Amino acid sequence: MDVKTVLQFAATTRGLSLLIQALLNAAIPDHEADAFTPPRAEEPRLLDPAVQWFLGGLSHWDAEHFLFIAERGYLYEHNYAFFPLFPVILRGLAETILLPLSGCLTLRGRLLLAVALGNSALFLLSVVALYGLGRVVLQDRRLALVSSLLYCLTPANVFMMAGYSESLFAALTFGGLFLLERGYTLRACLALSIATAARANGLVNVGFLLYLPLQQALCKIWGLRKDNNRHHKCLHYTWIVAHLLFTAALGTAVIALPFLVFQYYGYRAFCTPSLSLEQVSPALIQLAEDKGYRVPDENAPPPLWCLRPLPLLYSHIQDVYWDVGFLRYFQLKQIPNFLLALPMATLGMAAAYMYYTANPARCLRLGLWDGGANKWPDKPTPGFYSPRVFLYVVHATMLLGFGTFCMHVQVLTRFLSSSSPVPFWISAHLLLLYEPLLQRRSPPTFNKGQQRGTPRTVFLYLPQNPIVHLMSRWKTCSIPTRWILGYFISYWLMGLALHSNFLPWT
Repeated sequence: MDVKTVLQFAATTRGLSLLIQALLNAAIPDHEADAFTPPRAEEPRLLDPAVQWFLGGLSHWDAEHFLFIAERGYLYEHNYAFFPLFPVILRGLAETILLPLSGCLTLRGRLLLAVALGNSALFLLSVVALYGLGRVVLQDRRLALVSSLLYCLTPANVFMMAGYSESLFAALTFGGLFLLERGYTLRACLALSIATAARANGLVNVGFLLYLPLQQALCKIWGLRKDNNRHHKCLHYTWIVAHLLFTAALGTAVIALPFLVFQYYGYRAFCTPSLSLEQVSPALIQLAEDKGYRVPDENAPPPLWCLRPLPLLYSHIQDVYWDVGFLRYFQLKQIPNFLLALPMATLGMAAAYMYYTANPARCLRLGLWDGGANKWPDKPTPGFYSPRVFLYVVHATMLLGFGTFCMHVQVLTRFLSSSSPVPFWISAHLLLLYEPLLQRRSPPTFNKGQQRGTPRTVFLYLPQNPIVHLMSRWKTCSIPTRWILGYFISYWLMGLALHSNFLPWT
């Protein structure tokens, strides 16, 4: 029933997002931004104006890179900052399911339709994966449900809908972590590996694959402490350590492989090029000359980054084209962007602080064991303070620190929203903790055959859709609820208004 509720709410928010962005894009004139705008490859056909009117807001800012790659392939050097899985999916949809529309839609028009349909489907998958992950890790149905419903109103909403890879990455990451938590290590490796083909920060997921098997290995070693047979114990220890090392090495290699293959592909394209400028459209060459974009050319000397000991194209692009680096964004003129990222950063810091203050000893032991007489409880405490949440809080804190000090801070909202469940878990935890409307108790029930005087069973009452329930009773909600829901809903709407009209957004 919960999954049905979450899916219905997710589908509703996707439909509203498409409708609202279309209306706002039509009502507000587009800002003339200095963004990547390549020339169109084909003349518009019958339905192209209608698709552009309704879905054009999904193609702005970085979405134009993904659409360009899906339509023409990798050409310019800075295109290689965008990983290939999402453009491949868009092109696949355009050339299969949407191919019957080719008579009245250009390839770009079909790609825009693929963005709307593909990201909507991927978002629904990510919602289900997040709910499943919450049920396994939190062991609390109420918290898993509320956090999944909040995710449907994610502050990064527009990026989950527009031509970005966030929905794809979230679906693969949350799904992979769910599989890993359930013990399906091989399938989890595959899902997390595919996630790395969508975004570079998928490499960070290696940490889960290193930590969880280590924790399980320590649990098994602890279980052998009463075995008096030294030979038997030694064989078990050897097998556990060997299995741990093999799993860590293989998992790391599998997850990192898509990143390494793509970097090699970029190296071959620019450092040993086989393309001449005569093979490229004159309009695209002209754009490269006007904007200073580098194009592979077999008759030109290789770029300087090819001569580095570790010639990583991705690092070069982040450094030269986006000026990404440690503390580079700490400038007075960037204060508005820091303020824009402040709510998400606050949620991340609150999650780390609250978890540490509730479990200081566990955090100092790196969450690897609980200590005390029973180090490996069969039924850990459910909820946000569960031992299983520790790793996710550490992961979110590391992403928060890296995003704040080494990236364009305004992307922090979508960076965390598509990579970590913690912002939604902590938000749901605060709602359930401080909102009286979610703390009502159902009438006590008297079970059949129960003796008189025996305490009756009392359940915490939770509406079928707690978020809609709170929104419909906004005036009676507590202050923390208004702050949390106000943040989610305002960013949900502002992103649609600003991003769809080429105005700066996160």
